[in-house]
Amino acid sequence: MKAAYITTPGPPENIIVGDLPTPEPTGSQVLVRVKAAALNPVDTYIRGGVIQMNIPLPFVVGCDLAGVVEKIGPKAKQFKVGNRVWGSNQGLLGRQGTFAEFAAVDECWLYPTPNGVTDEAAAACSLVGITAHLGLVRDAKLKAGETLFVNGGTGGVGSMVVQMSKALGARVITTAGSDEKAKQCRDLGADAVVNYKTEDVPARIKQLAPEGVNVWWETLRDPNFEVAVPLLAPRGRFILMAGRDARPTFPVGPFYVKGCQLYGFAMFNATPEEQQAAAADINRWLAAGQLKPRIDRTMPLDQAAAAHRLQEESTVGKSGALAGKIVIKP
Repeated sequence: MKAAYITTPGPPENIIVGDLPTPEPTGSQVLVRVKAAALNPVDTYIRGGVIQMNIPLPFVVGCDLAGVVEKIGPKAKQFKVGNRVWGSNQGLLGRQGTFAEFAAVDECWLYPTPNGVTDEAAAACSLVGITAHLGLVRDAKLKAGETLFVNGGTGGVGSMVVQMSKALGARVITTAGSDEKAKQCRDLGADAVVNYKTEDVPARIKQLAPEGVNVWWETLRDPNFEVAVPLLAPRGRFILMAGRDARPTFPVGPFYVKGCQLYGFAMFNATPEEQQAAAADINRWLAAGQLKPRIDRTMPLDQAAAAHRLQEESTVGKSGALAGKIVIKP
C-alpha cells in the first residue's frame, strides 16, 4: 500500500511517501480502506519529536480517518465488510497512523459514518470534534442557557466548540481577526463575535456578559489567566487544551473564591467509552446538519510533507494561512 511515513522524527521533509506492507487486522481490529484523513497540530508535534511517544518505525503519520471496512479481525464484532466508518486516536501511543491507503484500527476507536455525511466531513470532525465534546460535555457539563466564550471561533477545535455549544443550547461569544472571519463565526452560530485586532476583548466580553461567562474555552497556547479569571461567572469552568510549554501566572485567590473549576485534558488520554459517547452526539449532529467541519483544502497523499509544513507554519508559526482543516486523500 502507499503510505506517508517517517523512519526518524524530524522536520516535514522527513516524511516519505512510498510503499509499505498492507497491515493485517488482528484481534478486534478491522482493516479500513482510507478514503479521507485529516491533519491536526498534534500530528506535526509527534512527527517532529516535540511530543515524545514510543512509535514503531517506519511510522505512518496521522490521527484521523474515514473510509470503508475492508476486512475483519478474528475478534472484531461491531462492523461488517463494506461498512462506512470514521475514527481518531491513531498515530498515538504506539498505534500506526492514517495517512495510508489502509489502516488496521481497533474497533473501539471506530464509529459508523451517518448516511449523507461525506468521508471528508467525517474525517475533518474526528479529533477536533471529540476534543470539543469531551471539554464541553464530560468536563464543563455545559447547560442550555449558559454563556460560553471561546478564543478563535474559526479554528479546528474552536469552530467545533461554537457549533456544539449552540447544539447544546448555550449562548456563544467568540473572537475573530477580520470581518470575514467574524461572519464565518456567525454562520457557525456564534451569538457575538469580538474582533481581537480592533476591539478591547476583555471590555467587550464584560459588556456582553456582565454577570460573567459560565465556560471559558481557551485555545491559545499562552493563556492569560489574569485577564480571563475576572471575566468568569461564579462557579465558572475554564477549559485548557493547548499550551504544552506555557507557564503563565495564575490568580489563585480570585479563582477559588468564586468557586471556579479548571479542566485540562488531552483528547488521546480519554477512554474508548468516553470517546464513543462523544462520537454518538457527533454523528447525531452531523446527520442533522448541526455540525459542519471547516475544511480549508484537500491535498493528495503525495503532498503529505507539504501539508505538514503548512499546518506547522499556521499553528506554531502563527501565519494564519489556514482557515480550517487540511484533508488528505490517499
